[in-house]
Amino acid sequence: MSTERKQLYSLEEYLALERESEVKYEYWNGEIFEMSGGTLSHDQIMGNIFDALRVALRGKDCRAFTNNMQIKVPAAPPYRYADGSVVCGQVEVERFNGNDLLLNPILLVEVLSPSTEAFDRGDKFTYYKSIPSFREYLLVAQHRPHITHYIKQTDGKWDYEESNDLTSNLVLPSVDCALALSEVYVGVEFGQESQR
Repeated sequence: MSTERKQLYSLEEYLALERESEVKYEYWNGEIFEMSGGTLSHDQIMGNIFDALRVALRGKDCRAFTNNMQIKVPAAPPYRYADGSVVCGQVEVERFNGNDLLLNPILLVEVLSPSTEAFDRGDKFTYYKSIPSFREYLLVAQHRPHITHYIKQTDGKWDYEESNDLTSNLVLPSVDCALALSEVYVGVEFGQESQR
């Protein structure tokens, strides 16, 4: 019986790979993980969320960012990619490897898929909690209307609520706005299991 060893990468090798590739990767303890390409539903949902947040945040001191922004996560260096993020107040960045790493997101969004759901709900959420400014987390299903909304309480504990109804509105207290599920899922066709 043989076991295949995983290739381990140095941080420098990872950064060179990410710089030269059209694919996004995340790095953890010498292993790299390809950020899988999105499905039509994934892209539609994230575009809808970004559009809705931009409109809802207009006139407020908050800005929404897409999945291209690298986020510095102290517990999982050098950075992670979220599907979306929001910063309120001054946007803080750190220059790293020719890119700006976002330091102070208050809200993070992940659109779930079968290959990422366990990681997004578990380890990635744990890593995100090491970001001092982080207060709200949205986990958005793509195969049916369903959002899990985590909110950090003043005692440091995280409470959550789930929304499954297209007529529901999620109140996002950290960014002082609401997000309608009907807007999140506009144009999304359900009934086919999304694979990515």
